[in-house]
Amino acid sequence: MAIRPILEAPDPRLRTISTPVEAIDDDLQTLIDDMFETMYDAPGIGLAAIQVGVPKRVLIIDLQEPESDEEGAPLVKNPLVFINPQILKGSDELSVYNEGCLSVPDQFAEVERPSVIRASWMDREGRIHEEQLEGLLATCLQHEMDHLEGILFIDHLSRLKRDMLLKKLNKARRAA
Repeated sequence: MAIRPILEAPDPRLRTISTPVEAIDDDLQTLIDDMFETMYDAPGIGLAAIQVGVPKRVLIIDLQEPESDEEGAPLVKNPLVFINPQILKGSDELSVYNEGCLSVPDQFAEVERPSVIRASWMDREGRIHEEQLEGLLATCLQHEMDHLEGILFIDHLSRLKRDMLLKKLNKARRAA
């Protein structure tokens, strides 16, 4: 496993539309393992293959929920792999989440998305899943699937908010 560099806005490769995975082979398994190592190191809760420069329809999510409600409880890993994911239906009811992105580091903004979705995907063993998802998992899957279409969370913002966020990002880069 290896930690791969994460592409950051405004890298034009982030605007690439990813192609479907044709075969689940050793190269794909290595990519998935590298993506998890990269995401955990960042740290983040989701990562699409294009964010590490691979334009394939693969993404990973691990919400890393606390073991208990106690302050400082250890996080429990629950790594999920989504290959060729599709959203079959989204609810009319929307939810707002303060989203961030490893490709737009240290910047956050409220994004409105369907609160419940029905999705289908393959896991890393090639098993097909179709489930109804809600809450943070639904939001995260929609966010990561946007990457597969060359869309960043900032594209959901007004032009004014997006420009302000990008100025803050550039200012932080210059200061670093």
